Amino acid sequence: MDWGLLWESMPLLLKGAGMTLKLTALAGTFGIILGTFVGLGRVWGNKFLAFLITVYVEVLRGTPLYVQLMIVAFGIPQITGINYSEFPAAILTIGINSSAYVAEIIRAGIQSIDKGQMEAARSLGMSRGMAFRVVILPQAFKRVIPPLVNETISLVKESSLVATIALVELMRTAALISSRTYKPFTAYIGAGLVYLAITLTLSQIAGLLERRLAARD
Repeated sequence: MDWGLLWESMPLLLKGAGMTLKLTALAGTFGIILGTFVGLGRVWGNKFLAFLITVYVEVLRGTPLYVQLMIVAFGIPQITGINYSEFPAAILTIGINSSAYVAEIIRAGIQSIDKGQMEAARSLGMSRGMAFRVVILPQAFKRVIPPLVNETISLVKESSLVATIALVELMRTAALISSRTYKPFTAYIGAGLVYLAITLTLSQIAGLLERRLAARD
């Protein structure tokens, strides 16, 4: 272990981590927005829409993110002739993949609310939509926050796959340091430490949110 190289490489690794966090934030936001609509459609949509959404979710969850990334980054441009850079390809792929998991989180959160609450709200004269917005959604929202933070932690780690399409984030930075210094152990240990610092921070945030939400219940 070359501690001197690790210290010298840390600014580059932190710069790469900045790209990782940017990618995670944008892809995660896209995934949450899309996944929320998908999850709502699965719960409240008609049978045909629910079937299409189920296929969407199962295909995305049942195929490797790496394969999806290769299709979006290289396959679609080859077929359509539309070229785009690595960054939007990464955001699109990770965001769409994440939306399938977010959809399941949203669905589970909504279905965890006792059905009697909807019936009680309807008996008070609320429409189905109003009862959902006023009664069901706020309770479900509190329950899905912790798993959404955990999904974000997963995105940080999964973002390392974009190094395969030459996007210079944390893992790609470590690979470049390794090829330049011929010391892969030090380079990847450094990357691992930065990933660990990010995920531990997010885990602490998730724990804090869970404790605060539990205290309010």
